[in-house]
Amino acid sequence: MEAFPLWIVITHFLNILFMTLLGRSGIEVLSAFPKLYLSDHCPPGREAVRFSKRVFFAGSPKLWSSLDEEESWSPKIALPGRKNLGLGRHWHFMTLQFWILTGLVYVALLFIEGQWRRLVPTDWSIVPDALRAMATYLSGNLPQPQPGLPYNAAQQLAYFGVVFILAPLQILTGAAMSPSVIARFPWYARLFGGKQGARTIHFLVLCALIGFVIVHTAMVVIHGIPREWAGIALGSYHANHTLAVVVGTLGLLFILAVNVVATRVSLNHPRRVQRALGLVVDPFERVISRRFASRQHYARRDISPYFRVNGYPPPDAEFEDLAASGFVHYRLDVGGLVEEPISLTLAELRAMPQTSQITKHNCIQGWTNIAEWGGVPLAAITERCRPTADARYLVFYAFDDKTITENEGRYGYFYGTIPLDLALRPQTILALDMNGQPLPIEHGAPARLRVETQLGFKMVKWVRAIEFVADYHHIGQGQGGWREDQQYYANAAGI
Repeated sequence: MEAFPLWIVITHFLNILFMTLLGRSGIEVLSAFPKLYLSDHCPPGREAVRFSKRVFFAGSPKLWSSLDEEESWSPKIALPGRKNLGLGRHWHFMTLQFWILTGLVYVALLFIEGQWRRLVPTDWSIVPDALRAMATYLSGNLPQPQPGLPYNAAQQLAYFGVVFILAPLQILTGAAMSPSVIARFPWYARLFGGKQGARTIHFLVLCALIGFVIVHTAMVVIHGIPREWAGIALGSYHANHTLAVVVGTLGLLFILAVNVVATRVSLNHPRRVQRALGLVVDPFERVISRRFASRQHYARRDISPYFRVNGYPPPDAEFEDLAASGFVHYRLDVGGLVEEPISLTLAELRAMPQTSQITKHNCIQGWTNIAEWGGVPLAAITERCRPTADARYLVFYAFDDKTITENEGRYGYFYGTIPLDLALRPQTILALDMNGQPLPIEHGAPARLRVETQLGFKMVKWVRAIEFVADYHHIGQGQGGWREDQQYYANAAGI
């Protein structure tokens, strides 16, 4: 069984390409919250691992935002690097779909063509055989291959572990980090110790895969590059070795070129990349977002002792005057494509039907916290203003002028949009209270949106107005939200 079928050669090459893109974009995602926790409470200063010199504590006398924890990593390792979480996620989820498809094709053909015996052990004797093979390597010699196979027992076990253990574990832990999956199936994330446990395992598996690649590459060198490349690049160890080296080198250069081009194009033309990758990513995000409804019901004992602040409160005079008076002069204007525009004071909002829920907040950076939210079901507001048949989206406008509160070359007032069907879900509310008390200013007072199947950036804080629209492409830069406009996030945020 020395010959490798052409489909093994092709899928092996595609796997290398997709794993480099996945790994680098995953590092970009990690840079937004360069910490690993074992608890979904994510207590500041008590992380299990920290990839940053900056330390933040819950009792700090100075208000700090989770955005302050973000790191800017080099494009040499991160895709694309330089604080580009939105584009990093686009690359990650686009590549993920092709990586999974390649893996499914590979595994299916393994069993269809009877090639599974190359990888799947059929006898427990492979364990002592693998140990002997590793001892032979350590002695400075090369172990003999398995009977009828092109590699030894240690290599077979390693390949089996990568294909049938590590790769599926990456997919399963990735799903356990999706806010839509967590909201619909809270028990699923608990299989991995919660979202933070899944996130930590996800990173450790990435390290294991990187370790495998390093060892695998070393084995290719030890066993002889010309011969090994003949097998994997041309399908046979007896093929022309010179041609194999040329083909293999060209293949690696192509993979390097794809990574370089992906990085440069992303940094130089972010909007084009957002739109191009969105053609693949956005439909998947929308299906996940709209298919699952939140069924979270945590207990009070599950509430996080400390809830991170994301973004600084509006410092403008109008908002400060409203806050100073306890928001007695606040009015929420609801209009657009509605039969009855309304303008509600905070007291009138509190007089409407109220609901409460204890749910898990999933920030796009990666951190989680659990809190109780009380307020008005958005369905009640929608019913009262009666949107027209043309209304398909709700736009939430905030007091938050990002030119002031987040001045990194970006500008404009914060806004966000959600489709009408999400607004009508039972756990979609306009929150007025948090943990049994009036909503704190740093968490969005006087009112903030809660959409429990979405990432936190969709849950607009400091809401001043709601508008029902048929389309959002005429608002802002047309991407459906301030972060989508300015930071190239995806408009749907279910993963």
